[in-house]
Order: sequence, then structure tokens, then C-alpha cells
Amino acid sequence: MTAAVLYGKESVQIETVAVPEIGPDDVLVRVRAALTCGTDVKVFKRGYHARMIVPPALFGHELAGDVVSVGSSVRDVKVGQRVVSANSAPCGRCFYCQRDRENLCEDLLFNNGAYAEYIRIPGRIVRKNLYAIPDHLTYQDAALIEPLACVMRGLDDCDPNRAETVAVIGLGPIGLMFVRLAKVMGKRVIALGRRQSQLDRAARMGATEVLNTSDAIDHAEAVRDLTGGRGVDIAIEAVGTPDTWQLAVRMVRRGGLVNFFGGCPSNAPVNLDTTLLHYNEITCKASFHHTPGFIKKALDVVSRGYVTARDFVNREEPLTNLLEVMRHLMSHNGHLKTAIIP
Repeated sequence: MTAAVLYGKESVQIETVAVPEIGPDDVLVRVRAALTCGTDVKVFKRGYHARMIVPPALFGHELAGDVVSVGSSVRDVKVGQRVVSANSAPCGRCFYCQRDRENLCEDLLFNNGAYAEYIRIPGRIVRKNLYAIPDHLTYQDAALIEPLACVMRGLDDCDPNRAETVAVIGLGPIGLMFVRLAKVMGKRVIALGRRQSQLDRAARMGATEVLNTSDAIDHAEAVRDLTGGRGVDIAIEAVGTPDTWQLAVRMVRRGGLVNFFGGCPSNAPVNLDTTLLHYNEITCKASFHHTPGFIKKALDVVSRGYVTARDFVNREEPLTNLLEVMRHLMSHNGHLKTAIIP
């Protein structure tokens, strides 16, 4: 089969490799759509991911496709079924899994290889995180559930039922998903991004106000001005830079909450105003990854049409063009997703 193999920093080759062999608990899927992701771009730039992938390795993790073979012990999955798979599954037994923190599982099993004609879905993922695609959904719609589950879990971490106003900093696909979900929940959403195209998309997703962060103004003060001088209930940072982490803290009200959803580069120092944190009783959180429960919820949200591929995927490319696609996505933050069609 044809597959993308990651060899290191900005080194991906399209090669002919063996079709994966499956064990008794596994499933083999013919990939019909694999979506690009900001995490994949980071992996491409850095050449590895400490937890997810060590080169040389097959690459990519957001996918949907058709079942072409099932292991002898698999009972609930059939050949020919259209399926979507998450990229991980927890063990269900460790300290964190027993405390409903499956995303922090001590033995979290990751699966890569979506940028290929076929992918093996390991037995644990088959049991916990593989779902049939509803007939009315496209493969690209279904492939959105992995990043959407991360966003849904991040928003849930913010205790949104107690909030009226939400600011989202960063308007790539992840930030736009936050905008959309917050709007669906009936929140007033203030979206902050660097490009007019991003701001226009955020407005279409339901943002009440948009602010261009390339303007030479104090954006925290601008957010406060929009909220009567108080600040927002929740600020979600979806960029991953020290500057935007600091900005997020400055735009929440007293007793507000900041979610540092965008991970900064390793060892990046961030200076936060401890006086502000302490005397304003600001809650700081960070959300990582998803859980099987949120994967299932994300599929339901997509099935209901609240999130669709037409809002987040702006082009299709063959697998042979993946290197060109990755270089394009590196040109600046905030690109929409590309659907890779093996």
C-alpha cells in the first residue's frame, strides 16, 4: 500500500509499504478520508511527538473509512461497515482511569497511520473508540470527531453552565470549534484572531464580536470594554504562545476561568501576574486530549449537524501531495483542514 512515513524534522516520504497485519482483536480499515491537524503540523516541524509518535513511523491520526478485515475475536464490527476511529484508547485500570481521568491514562495507547491506504485499528481502540458512521454523514464529517472531542472536553472543563461570556483566542479549526460549541450553548462569544478571513469564519460560526489581534491596541482592555469593564467569564487560549497565555489571564473577570488549551513549545517560560491571579481568584486550567465518553458525544454533535466538514475542511488533496500540504500548513497558524484522500 501507499503510506506517508515520518522520518524526522520536516521529513515525510510517500512510500510503498506492507498492508498492516491484524491480530485477533484488531480491525483493518481502508482509509477514505484523513484530515490534517495542528498536532500533525507540529509533529512534522519537530520530527516527533514525545507521547504519540517516534520516527520512523506511519503518520496521521484523524480518519474515517471502510472495514475490510476483522480479527477472529471481533464480534460487533463487520466487513464493509463505514467506521470512524479515535487515535487512542485508555487502559481502564490505572490510577487515572479509575478516577475518570482517562485522558491521563498511564498506558494511553496511541495509533498513527491515517495518511495511508489502510490502517490497523488495535483491539483496545476497537473496543473503546471505534464507531459506525451514520448513513447521512460523509467520511470527512465523521473524521472531525477526534479534534471535536478534545474541544468538547476542554469546554466541559470550564464549567460553562455557570458562564455567560466566552472569549476565544486563536481561530484555527480548534478555536472555531470552541466558538461554534459555545454559541450552540447560548453563550456570548468574543473571538480574537490575526486575519480577517479567520474573523469572518468566527462570525459565521456565531461569534457575537470579533477582534483583530494584529491591531495595535490592548486587546485585554478591548474585551473588558465589550463587557462593561468586567471581563469575560471564560477565556480560552487556542494558540499556544506565552504572549497569548498572558493575554487570556488579563481578559477574565474576577472569579473567572482561563483554559490554556493551546500547548506552548516545550520549556517555554510564561510570566503570569500572580497578584492578578490571587486577588481576582482566577482559575487556571489546561485541557489535554479526549476520553471515550467525549468521542461518543462528539459523534452525536456531528450527527446533529452542529459541526460539519464544510465549515472546517477547505480542500482535498491526494496522499502523494502530503509533503506540499504540510509545508503549506506551516506557512502560518490558522489554516483550515485539508482532507487527504489516499
